[in-house]
Amino acid sequence: MKKETPQKSEPYKKVIIVTDGDQAACKAVEVAATNIGGRCISASSGNPTSLSAQEIIELIKQTPCDPVLVMVDDEGNDKAGYGETVLKELVQEKSVRVIGIVAVASDTKSQGIPVDYSVTFSGEIIKNAVDKEGLPKTPQTAFLQGDTVSILNQVNVPLIVGIGDPGKMDQNDDYTKGAPITTQALRLIMEHSK
Repeated sequence: MKKETPQKSEPYKKVIIVTDGDQAACKAVEVAATNIGGRCISASSGNPTSLSAQEIIELIKQTPCDPVLVMVDDEGNDKAGYGETVLKELVQEKSVRVIGIVAVASDTKSQGIPVDYSVTFSGEIIKNAVDKEGLPKTPQTAFLQGDTVSILNQVNVPLIVGIGDPGKMDQNDDYTKGAPITTQALRLIMEHSK
């Protein structure tokens, strides 16, 4: 798989947030970050997120290139959990620029958030939401449900791309296969940010 050339660094770091942080997601995000020429802050993984927003910001600033991939996770909490608090603080931080969010679907019954696009388990880009398995939601809707996404109704980000469970989706996004679904979502955000 062709690796993209890292982008020239700007005064602020470009950041992409992924709303999942378990072990499978971490491996997939690490591989996908490499695929797009970015860097993954693996220390931001965890279920739930263990670092504060300020600790993550310091790590972002130390990263030599961008985009920088950060993971946040609420550990299945339907209400606004710690991962969402960190996400909101990162989006509001003036020294970094969040260029997009990879919103991860889960089985939660949350209110849901609108997505700009989704990438299905087969790699198809659609305008509707997907479920945890990466299947298009039926009936079709633009609202994605997940445990670490409801805060996205309160923040302003350029692009939200929905996907199923990173690193999983019936092994279609396995890191040993190059995490193609997660990579596709990141590339969509990168293209939009140009």
